[in-house]
Amino acid sequence: MQIQTGTLGYPRIGKNREVKKALEAFWSGKLETESLLQTVQKVEESNWKTQLEAGIDRIGIGDTTLYDHVLDWIFRLGLIPQRFQQFSGLERYFAMARGREGIPALEMTKWFDTNYHYLVPEIAEKTLSVDFSDFLERVSRAQKILGKRAIPIIIGPCTLLRLSKLELNIDQAVSILIPLYINLLNELKNLGVEEVQMHEPALVLSDANSWKEHFQKVYQSLSLVGIPLHLVTYFDDLGETYPWVMELPVSAISLDFTRGRNLELIKNYGFPEDKRLGAGVIDARNVWQIRPETVIPLLDTIKNLVSNFDVQPSASLQFVPYDVTREKRLPAALRDVLSFAEQKLQEVVILAKNILGDDTRTEIQLIADRQNKFYQVNPANQSVQERLKTLKIDDFQRSLSYGLRLDSQISLPLFPTTTIGSFPQTSEVRQLRVRYKRGELSQSKYEAAIDIQIADSIKLQEELGLDVLVHGEFERTDMVEFFGQQLSGFAFTENGWVQSYGSRYVRPPIICGDVVRIEPMTVREFKVAQSLTEKPVKGMLTAPVTILNWSYPRTDVSRSEQAFQIALALRDEVADLEAAGAKVIQVDEPALREGLPLKIERWNEYLSWAVDAFRLATAVAQPQTQIHTHMCYCEFGDIIKDIERLDADVISIENSRSNNQTLREITEGGYSHQVGNGVYDIHSPVVPTTEQILQQLRTGVANLPVKQIWVNPDCGLKTRRWSEVIPALKNMVEATKVLREEVDATVKLAQEASLKVL
Repeated sequence: MQIQTGTLGYPRIGKNREVKKALEAFWSGKLETESLLQTVQKVEESNWKTQLEAGIDRIGIGDTTLYDHVLDWIFRLGLIPQRFQQFSGLERYFAMARGREGIPALEMTKWFDTNYHYLVPEIAEKTLSVDFSDFLERVSRAQKILGKRAIPIIIGPCTLLRLSKLELNIDQAVSILIPLYINLLNELKNLGVEEVQMHEPALVLSDANSWKEHFQKVYQSLSLVGIPLHLVTYFDDLGETYPWVMELPVSAISLDFTRGRNLELIKNYGFPEDKRLGAGVIDARNVWQIRPETVIPLLDTIKNLVSNFDVQPSASLQFVPYDVTREKRLPAALRDVLSFAEQKLQEVVILAKNILGDDTRTEIQLIADRQNKFYQVNPANQSVQERLKTLKIDDFQRSLSYGLRLDSQISLPLFPTTTIGSFPQTSEVRQLRVRYKRGELSQSKYEAAIDIQIADSIKLQEELGLDVLVHGEFERTDMVEFFGQQLSGFAFTENGWVQSYGSRYVRPPIICGDVVRIEPMTVREFKVAQSLTEKPVKGMLTAPVTILNWSYPRTDVSRSEQAFQIALALRDEVADLEAAGAKVIQVDEPALREGLPLKIERWNEYLSWAVDAFRLATAVAQPQTQIHTHMCYCEFGDIIKDIERLDADVISIENSRSNNQTLREITEGGYSHQVGNGVYDIHSPVVPTTEQILQQLRTGVANLPVKQIWVNPDCGLKTRRWSEVIPALKNMVEATKVLREEVDATVKLAQEASLKVL
């Protein structure tokens, strides 16, 4: 029996967010290219040494990135859309990521069912020259540090194509990519690389069986290079593809045993004796320690079925923070049952030793004892449990249907203008929160300073001519963290950063107990803002499924129950906002689509409770209260009826980067509620012109009835500068005025024509 250890990727942002800081300094002209690249090198070399010192046998390398690992491979393979070919080097790379004036960036969407965002490749027949030099240099450096333990990570060609927008058929695209990958593998072979990880998570998707011939053609061709290929899958099981995937000419296959039914598939079909199994038994996407009573029997079963396997995390560890021992402010009982990247390396090694017969009883018993202690001191909240037990059908339904409640809601001009919620988080605003957290500002002084920011933003919005205003969310670090900090049942880290996209990092809360709202969370700031204007100000909340999906959930309670607990807390907040005078309440649910299981056959169960959680949170609102929601950077077409079942009065969407695909999906799906067409890309520093926004608005009018359309940016504005936000919003309002005039003129002409007929 051969049992070793491996990894499939590692956090790549730096323990102290070094990559983010270097990137933003580079973009602002304060850091040279060489210094930026040196920062990334230091981070990745530190990562390699950490894994080496932990005793990992096969260390996945090469996944560190300046912005996005998918973009890296687009760039290396020469798959550059025509609009970016005028640039070169890093200028081209970041133009693809962030756009340039008049040149939209690549579309951005969610990486499978995670909260990581990748840039969507656009593949045409004509490609540029490949350039693997940065990757090969990285592999060479890794070999000097790790020796033969260094295993390069490559996004597999079939997954790359499955996630792309293709301007040619798949057969043509496969034929283009195969020689490029062969070229790369030959280069790696010349470096003495003994194995390559080919990451093909597309194999777990519901349509993977339709790609059978493409996978077979690709891997038959790549295997001829003569370098052992490790086919890596994660996030779910192989399903019906399992039998033919096992026959692909690869030396190893990694399977995720923390999600799906891969163990059942091995039991039913066996595992080929000529291949090594990568046994992903440690959850790479959650921060809780292994459960010995579960994982050890799992490994014993695998040992009885497979003779050669690696113990490893289920996927890349990029989805968890670096090191839980840095979290000194977490309660000790909680910290002792958490596992970040470094702790997961230790778990990998302990489990491998255990399966080999080494004496690890002390370590495993310590894990079990700490878990027992934690759950003893964190019992269920009886009041929450009672509320859940007594829920009725009426608790999930507005008192009037959408069509009947419309006339009682606020009167607004045609094409109402608004923003998604947040305004720029300047260094001044961030320093206010830091000083308050340190105790340098009293609560009254902190709130007074925040109120000044609110007042300035309300004045600005009125001057710009927006119709529905927001308070700006200056008191909020993050749309999930802010709420979790005011709810019992959540815990927070100081250094628990993970990458969402580019330089955007988040610190997901940890759900560690029953969720209870202690007091109103947003009412004070709403009252301040509304007192400064006659125009309606939106109450701003984050919806239950987004809070759940953007947190690390409990593993001892179902996700649906956790969502309902959060929904009850938000339900109370909606009622308090309404009582405080809110006529418009926005409950953002951008993670609804992200949470869909990767297998379509499991969608209905998830959507049932996910939609019900939103309805539970918002159905308490009176008919005259307008409920908004916001969704972004995902595909809506296949769940549009479920989105309508949310029963929000208005949904604002990202539409600018998707080239109006989201809007078309909503139109084709027959969505009948109001829609805020995201008219410009807030993730780009480029200020859109009035004409560009007007063109986007005209597209909206061509797809939806005019009374159904709202006007807004495609997401919140916290990451932008005021110098970008003000002119962009000014142009948005001006474009809306022009469109109103165009529609008025059209209506007038129609009326005149009608009179002539009479």
